[in-house]
Amino acid sequence: MRFTPAEIVDRLRGGLTVSCQAYPGEAMRDPRTMAQVAQAAIVGGAAAIRVQGIADIRAVSELPVPIIGLWKDGDDEVFITPTAEHARAVADAGADIVAIDGTRRPRPDGLTLTETIAQIRAHSDVLIMADCGSLDDAIAAEAAGADILGTTLSGYTGERPKTEGPDLELIAQFAEHCSRPIVAEGRVHSPAQAAAALAAGADSVCVGTAITHPSTITSWFVAAIAKEANE
Repeated sequence: MRFTPAEIVDRLRGGLTVSCQAYPGEAMRDPRTMAQVAQAAIVGGAAAIRVQGIADIRAVSELPVPIIGLWKDGDDEVFITPTAEHARAVADAGADIVAIDGTRRPRPDGLTLTETIAQIRAHSDVLIMADCGSLDDAIAAEAAGADILGTTLSGYTGERPKTEGPDLELIAQFAEHCSRPIVAEGRVHSPAQAAAALAAGADSVCVGTAITHPSTITSWFVAAIAKEANE
């Protein structure tokens, strides 16, 4: 392992994780491109990088910051590193942290979250980040043995409304009821929102779209200009 668990948590705390992902079929959907985007983010001060897919994880595995790896697969509700087998592959590809679906929903392989985490632990010494959608998810994930709790799935599981920006209320709930490090992730679209997430109780903030997804960023500007032009 490149970093000790304490070193990883220390690097995350008070820092920015940049999620470097592109959707299938997009011009930037290439591991080499994502690795270059990750390198640029590190130059800007990113404390960690989050990437999706085995090829992308391998492409960034030697970068000098912790790598959060995940594998999106399947059409079921649970698709972020949905099984223990996926998680083992993510660890083997070089991730320092394996991000998994941390909800209480049924998994494709029939294992519970506790069983999934136990199988990951038996295979590798990586840290495990639980992508949660509610406080109940976070409490269950912490009890199951997750090392890090993310608000990644807030607004996507039916338990909480989809907020305009980060779910600051959920972050505060995590901080009050859980003891694991908290990563605020999901709809963080500005530096001000990132700062607000830390103020709400997050230990770290993960930003993806607003930094690494040119198509979406461009659409924000286009929509704003079109609105002004039509008034």
